[in-house]
Amino acid sequence: MEVVYTAQIDSPVGPLRLVSTARGLGYVELPHASGRGLEGWLRRSLPGARAESGFAPNRGAAVQLVEYFEGKRTAFDLVLDPRGTPFQREVWRCLLAIPYGETRSYTEVATAVGRPAAVRAVGSANGTNPLAVVIPCHRVIAADGSLGGYGGGLELKARLLAMERSRSPGPRLL
Repeated sequence: MEVVYTAQIDSPVGPLRLVSTARGLGYVELPHASGRGLEGWLRRSLPGARAESGFAPNRGAAVQLVEYFEGKRTAFDLVLDPRGTPFQREVWRCLLAIPYGETRSYTEVATAVGRPAAVRAVGSANGTNPLAVVIPCHRVIAADGSLGGYGGGLELKARLLAMERSRSPGPRLL
């Protein structure tokens, strides 16, 4: 039976629950996470796994998330263990390439993974991202510039994007 280790940290957007497996960070639960939660993730991704409280395996992720929310970190350097289909993992790898403070449309992500007609499938993969914030699914928006959906709610998505944009180095006037 696989064991996963859970820890909770406080953040400016509310409590975040972190879950690490023996291979790396596997899940980040946002506040108000549209009913999926840890139990649903375990059922889908690691049936039969047992969850135990454990801050030590989650320490690196906790430190880096605090730094992200403090504006001291624009990218994460963690060993990740996102469980999903090959297509989902391909989409999640593409999301990791979206620079801090920038966005891409679902169409742009579908094109980047070589499946330009798979916009809905990209949206679905985005919606099942188990590592919110770390794998920046909040940076994916609709082609018309609207926010689209977000597992933590549109208010949180807007807040994360605004925070990143306010801290991103933009063009500077000389």
